[in-house]
Amino acid sequence: MKLTPVVPITEVVHIVMGQSPPGSTYNATGDGLPFFQGKAEFGHVSPTPRKWCSGPQRIAEAGDILLSVRAPVGPTNLAVERCCIGRGLAAIRADPRRLAPEYLRLYLRQMESTLASMGQGSTFAAIGRAEIASLRIWLPPLAEQHRIVDLLSRAEGIVRLRREAQQKAAELIPAIFIDMFGDPGTNPKRWPIEALGNLSEVQGGLQVARGRSGLPLTRPYLRVANVYRGQLDLSEIKTIELTAAELDRTRLQHGDLLVVEGHGNPEEVGRVAMWDGSIEDCTHQNHLIRARPSCDRLLPHYACALLNSAAGRQSLRRAGKTTSGLSTISAGNVRATSVMLPPLELQSAFARNVDGVNAFGRQQIAALNKAQAALAALLAQSFGG
Repeated sequence: MKLTPVVPITEVVHIVMGQSPPGSTYNATGDGLPFFQGKAEFGHVSPTPRKWCSGPQRIAEAGDILLSVRAPVGPTNLAVERCCIGRGLAAIRADPRRLAPEYLRLYLRQMESTLASMGQGSTFAAIGRAEIASLRIWLPPLAEQHRIVDLLSRAEGIVRLRREAQQKAAELIPAIFIDMFGDPGTNPKRWPIEALGNLSEVQGGLQVARGRSGLPLTRPYLRVANVYRGQLDLSEIKTIELTAAELDRTRLQHGDLLVVEGHGNPEEVGRVAMWDGSIEDCTHQNHLIRARPSCDRLLPHYACALLNSAAGRQSLRRAGKTTSGLSTISAGNVRATSVMLPPLELQSAFARNVDGVNAFGRQQIAALNKAQAALAALLAQSFGG
């Protein structure tokens, strides 16, 4: 029985390490080659250009695999056209006589965690040519490579469809909101307007500081990293030491709205999610502002969608300020935010719609997780030889 060889990757690829061109050659007008600096421009499969370069130093060709080599190390994308690459990327070019480019892309995807573990650096992790060159690749005949690519591409397609379904579910809530209530920016249905502070209790959270060491209680708390627009990410929850009085003041209740107080990106300031009550005795840090609606007049699902609408986001951004590159809003800004106030019965109908969409969204997330697990297992099996 003939064994499939495992060969040094340098036998079948050419490695081009990126290099940043002079800043004077950057432009946003399409002059020169698309310029990619790192993972920030990556998409699901291929990157999207935001800048172009008229004087490239390092060039990737169409079909090259773009590998992120700096903060983070490991993610990949496929170059679909000739492009300039900065120092955050390397281009890995397959020898087509022995290695199918799509097979190489899938192999490097499987090796992402291995590459990430090679990253070194005191400021941020990075790898160089030597780390890439140290890889070894399982190299079956081209016909077998194409068979493996076909199988894994089908699995990737299922993941992509599941992800698109999840995204469409998320897009339903803003569409339902506009259909039921109209654009808050113009208020075409002439709903009454009130300040959010008249309809809810608004306050800040706890400052995370070294001086808390030794306080009597330890409880979970939410950070900016846990709050996204209309959804929570509870994959990593930290704890904080605090007093009983602080816990009483900042303990979250189901339906509380969490508003991001500060962010380096002005577009992300004021993003809002509703607390789901899934963690007992959970509190929040001071970079999240809590608004607790008076449910006899303002329902949390409605208020969350309103604040996350284009008009709500604009209102909060306009009220904020920017210092030292950080955009912020205050509890006072949140209290002063204008809220159009439709009848409670209509808000309740909207909340029921949101619950239905969220249930569908959870189904899509579960299906996506299963599809991703199946793809990961197939990748491990395909490149385990």
